[in-house]
Amino acid sequence: MGLSRDTFYRYKAAVEQGGVESLFDKSRRQPNLKNRVDDLTEQSVLTHAIDYPAHGQLRVSNELRKAGVFVSPSGVRSIWLRHGVANFKDRLKALEAKVAEQGIILTEAQVAALEKKRQDDEFSGEIDTAHPGYLGSQDTFYVGTFKGVGRVYQQTFVDTYSKVAFAKLYTTKTPITAADLLNDKVLPLFTEEQLPMLRILTDRGTEYCGRAETHDYQLYLAINDIEHSKTKVRSPQTNGICERFHKTILQEFYQVALRKNLYNDLATLQKDLDEWLDYYNNERTHQGKMCCGRTPMATLRDGKTIWKEKFIG
Repeated sequence: MGLSRDTFYRYKAAVEQGGVESLFDKSRRQPNLKNRVDDLTEQSVLTHAIDYPAHGQLRVSNELRKAGVFVSPSGVRSIWLRHGVANFKDRLKALEAKVAEQGIILTEAQVAALEKKRQDDEFSGEIDTAHPGYLGSQDTFYVGTFKGVGRVYQQTFVDTYSKVAFAKLYTTKTPITAADLLNDKVLPLFTEEQLPMLRILTDRGTEYCGRAETHDYQLYLAINDIEHSKTKVRSPQTNGICERFHKTILQEFYQVALRKNLYNDLATLQKDLDEWLDYYNNERTHQGKMCCGRTPMATLRDGKTIWKEKFIG
C-alpha cells in the first residue's frame, strides 16, 4: 500500500471518528472575531455598497462617518472581501441580483453607476450587442506598399455578435471603397441569411464621415437604412473588435503569406485573403463571449433564432 502500519491505523482511526473529511488538511488559522466590526456596521457597509456601487472604500468610510458609523477604509474592504463585492463589477452584480429578486426601483446613483459601467465597457472595446446584424464594426487597415502595385489598404468589417469577418483590398482609402465592401460582401451575406444590418460603428476617418448629401459612404448607409455610429475622438479601443481582428489577420495571414510569396498584383493577394477568410469564418473556432468555441458562421446562424424570437415571433 505504500504506507507504514502506524500511518494506516492513524488514518483508519481518523476516518472512524470524523469521516473522510478528517483526512484533509485544515488551516489552523482562525479569524480573530475581536477585531471584526459589529453586525450593524457590517450591514451598513453592505447596504451602502448596493446603494452606491461606484463609491470606493475611502469614499464609503467618509460617507458612513457622516451618518455616525465609524469604519476605516481597510475595514470597508475587509467586509467587501468577505461578501464578494470587493470591486465595482461585483457590486453591480449584487445590485442586479437584488433588483431581479426584489424588483426595487433604482435610485439616480445606481442608474449612474450602471451607465458608467456601460461607458467603460465601450471605451475598453466591450460592446453591447444583441444578435447578428445588431452592430457591425468597420475600419481601414494599411497592409503595406507592394512593388508594381503601390500602397494597399484593407477595408475590414466584423459583425460584433458572431465575429464573422469580411475584408477587401484597395489601392486607395475613400468613401467609395468603404461603401464597396458593404455592397460587395457584407450586405449580400446578411440578405442571404435573412438578417438585418441595423448599425455600423466606424472611426472618424474621411472615408466614413462627411456631409450626408455629398459623401458616398453616408449616402450608401442612408439608402440602406443603416444607422451610423462613430468612435470617441482619439480612442481607437472603442472600435476594439476590428482592432483585435487586424492583429489576428496580421499574425495568422499576412506575416505567413508574405514570407511564402511575392505578390505583384492585387488579385492574387485578394484570392489568398479570401481563402483565409473562408477558413476563419467557417473552420477556425473563436473564443469570444458569444462564440464560446464555435466558428463565427455557426454563431451567426445560431443567433438567427434570437433575432426571430425578439423581432419576428
